[in-house]
Amino acid sequence: MMYENENPNSGSYYQVPGTEGQPPVYVQPGKNKKKKGGFGRFCRKILAGACVGLSFGLCAGAGLYAVGESTGLLEKLEATYNIAEGDHTQKPPAAGNSSNSDNGKNEGSANADYADSNSGISTAPVINISDMGGTADMSAMVEEVMPAMVSIVNTQTEQYYYFGQIVERQGGGSGSGIIVGQNDTELLIATNYHVIEGAEELTVHFIDNTEAEATVKGSDPDMDLAVIAVPFDKLDMSTRAAITIARLGDSDSLKVGEPVVAIGNALGYGQSMTGGWISALNREVELEDGSTGTFIQTDAAINPGNSGGALLNVRGEVIGINSNKIGGTLVDGVGYAIPISAAQPILEDLMLRETRDRVDEDSMGYLGIIPQSVTAQAAEIYGMPQGVYVSGIDEGTPAAKGGMLQGDIITKFDGIRLYSEEDLRETLEYYKAGETVEILVMRIENGEWKENTLTVELGSRP
Repeated sequence: MMYENENPNSGSYYQVPGTEGQPPVYVQPGKNKKKKGGFGRFCRKILAGACVGLSFGLCAGAGLYAVGESTGLLEKLEATYNIAEGDHTQKPPAAGNSSNSDNGKNEGSANADYADSNSGISTAPVINISDMGGTADMSAMVEEVMPAMVSIVNTQTEQYYYFGQIVERQGGGSGSGIIVGQNDTELLIATNYHVIEGAEELTVHFIDNTEAEATVKGSDPDMDLAVIAVPFDKLDMSTRAAITIARLGDSDSLKVGEPVVAIGNALGYGQSMTGGWISALNREVELEDGSTGTFIQTDAAINPGNSGGALLNVRGEVIGINSNKIGGTLVDGVGYAIPISAAQPILEDLMLRETRDRVDEDSMGYLGIIPQSVTAQAAEIYGMPQGVYVSGIDEGTPAAKGGMLQGDIITKFDGIRLYSEEDLRETLEYYKAGETVEILVMRIENGEWKENTLTVELGSRP
């Protein structure tokens, strides 16, 4: 009997003796040996490849770990992971330890000086982004700062021509404001000058849906800033408990790409917020009067009614005062705000001024000049100061008695910067006859414009 092959005489076979009485077995050595050797080589290749891959991975991992340790990359990645996963072990610096505290803008900011009274009004807290689940959710921050935001309604009488006759009607507009301080008798609110310009009556709406009449405390038309005051006796105790004083930040330390929130009375519908990023810093923009200013640019929507409202960082600090007037609405996604670091010194000065009420027309002070506006364009063309040009003056008038001359340019009235005859007219509405004021004029002396301070006692209108 034959096994494994029908031709055992072939030279390619060899005989293997049988065991225990079994017949011999014929085996083809080449095929069986080749089959066994090929599988072994395949296994050895797989094993060698795995070893090489494992060795490469270990070496690469060790190298990356060494680089991460030396550069601090691992710590940054760990912090990023912690914030993304909600494990907020990487806390941002506290308010007093931030760059803001280096110049005293947090702990010793201007508004903090006015927050120490018995009015019952507190200052808004500094928000920690780790308490908000990261920067994506701003709701906690907005909830904390919203009580420091107000809506402002400007009521004034508008005149227009109708079939050749002058017709008057009640008009005005709305804007926003920020509660920035208080003194012994008043709540102080910052806003844009153009929000309160020409107002016959100002009404402030608070977070608890109450309202109160306000008075202009001071303004700076050049910077488009103003401070209005609400007497405490016009505020209920419930309103005082509901509102807070905003905390001012440091716009000088901002960086492009930081997230921001804009809050204001958009379109006059009431307080609302929009979010975005800082698009640019120190952006020079040409204003309506031809002058230029430097502002924060953001893509957060700033619509009509947002003017005077707050631009906030993620900590709930005011870093800018929004202005829809700057740049207008010609381009979508481009809004501007006055940097708070530039606005703060001006606001501090305005907050310290005496609050005045508009006087009756019969009691209003009188200068006795023929005023003419020197616009920014005219000032640049003719090389003269911007202000109110005295084109005529009569002898015996209060201005003449005070030393004013024809050709003088009035630039300040009782410390208030004037840019036009309209500014002078509006300012005189708050001064009674018989009051003595200091008036700063620019006068040509030896071919140069020189400052002169005059003391003038206002007279009664003839």
